[in-house]
Amino acid sequence: MDRDALEALHEARAAEKEQAAFYRRLAAEAEALGDDALAERLNGLHADEQHHLSRLTARLLEVGESPRDVVGTGSGAASLEGWETVARERESKEIARYSAMLDLDLDEETAALVREILEVERQHERHLGGKWTGASRGGAG
Repeated sequence: MDRDALEALHEARAAEKEQAAFYRRLAAEAEALGDDALAERLNGLHADEQHHLSRLTARLLEVGESPRDVVGTGSGAASLEGWETVARERESKEIARYSAMLDLDLDEETAALVREILEVERQHERHLGGKWTGASRGGAG
């Protein structure tokens, strides 16, 4: 992979950290309000984004890259008011990011990972619910 592709992986990893934190903040707010169904929905999204973060971290290590420090990423505010609109916009940006990554000089394994994450992000945008990744579904995918 060339430097542009590696940079895109680093950027995607940082974005996944932010996205996971976003959904975790929303889930915590839903939990505080006692909305168990919404909290579960948001925790599912959080789990998927966290899984993407882990997979991207592992891939960077596999190709000899040191993952960048993303501590402090995701410290912004999130509110349940209008969360679906905000989340759908965020998911749309993720779809655009991963779609663009497929045009880069990716090796076969990285391209497969990006395609897999892209499909999950499309499900997120459609359903605004999680548990689309293999790990979240108990390895069934």
